[in-house]
Order: sequence, then C-alpha cells, then structure tokens
Amino acid sequence: MDAIELAITLAVGIGLAAAAGFRVFVPLLALGLAARAEYLPLAENLQWLASTPALLALATATVLELGGYYVPWLDNALDSLATPAAIIAGTVLTASVLTDVDPLLRWALGLIAGGGSAATVQLTTVATRAASTLTTAGVANPAVSTAEAGASAVMSTLAIFIPVLAILLLVALLVLMWRVARRGRRRRALRRGWGDHSTP
Repeated sequence: MDAIELAITLAVGIGLAAAAGFRVFVPLLALGLAARAEYLPLAENLQWLASTPALLALATATVLELGGYYVPWLDNALDSLATPAAIIAGTVLTASVLTDVDPLLRWALGLIAGGGSAATVQLTTVATRAASTLTTAGVANPAVSTAEAGASAVMSTLAIFIPVLAILLLVALLVLMWRVARRGRRRRALRRGWGDHSTP
C-alpha cells in the first residue's frame, strides 16, 4: 500500500470511527453492508463483520441504540457506556479497512487514529448534551439525539463513498459542537455568579 492509498484508507477508517463517536453501531452496520456488497474489502480476521449473523446482530443493536437515546433514564446509562464502546468500535472500524498493512501497524493505527477520533467525538457529544440539558432542562435532548444519529449515518456514508469530505465534515461538526458546549459552560458560570451575588 503506497502513501496515497494509506491516506485514503485511513480517511475511511477515521470517518467511520468518528461516526462511532455519535452512535456506536451505525458505522459498524454500514461497514458490514459495504463489505457484504463487496464495495470495501476487510482485513483478514475481521471479515466476519460482513457475515449474515453479524449483520443481523448489528442491525438489532443499531435499532436498540437509536431508540435508547429517546428514553431519559436509558439515555444517561448509554452515555456512561458509550465512550469505552466508541473507542473499541473506532479501533475495530479503522483496523478493518487497513487490509494491506502489517497487523501490528494496523492495530496501532486503529487505536490511535480510530479510537482517538471516536473518543474525541464521543466526549464532545457528552459535553453538547450536557449543555442542552442545562440550557433547555432536557427539552431539546430528543432533537440532539436525532441530530447525533443523523450525523452518524451521514458520516458513515461519506466515509465509505467520499472519505475526504467525511474528514472535512468531521472538523466542521467538532468546531460547532465545541462552540455549543462552550456556550453551555459560560451560561453555567454566569448562573453560579448570579447565585454568589444573591447570597447575603
């Protein structure tokens, strides 16, 4: 694999890993379907992702995950599990598409590039959801969940078909989400300041 091929393949993996930061199972299902259609090859020992049992399991997990974020108490439970799950999924997703790479390098890149991307997106979504809860008392959380699910689906699709655009979209989304989270922290700080002033 030459440098250009490696860069493009890494872009695919990073895009899919970033999508896992929004929803863990959506990009895994997308990758499995793409591999089943023989559009994307999978690395050796990871070809099981395109098997019928794996696709059925991933489809079921995707539906349950998407629905779970609309249930308030389950939403919080999923948030606590999502970060480690996203890191694992991001690592597997990136390693899966690096077909002609030494196994040690494949998993190192998977963990650093894929796991790192998934963790960054996931932690940003947690901050964004916290800002939404603070500013709207949780009223906007279903809309945030819908946006996250849509972002995961769009990011997965772009990563498979137009990986460079997926990376550009990832950067734009991270900047937007960081600004929302920062605005939430500022409002929280202002409220604390008002509370301090009101205390005799």
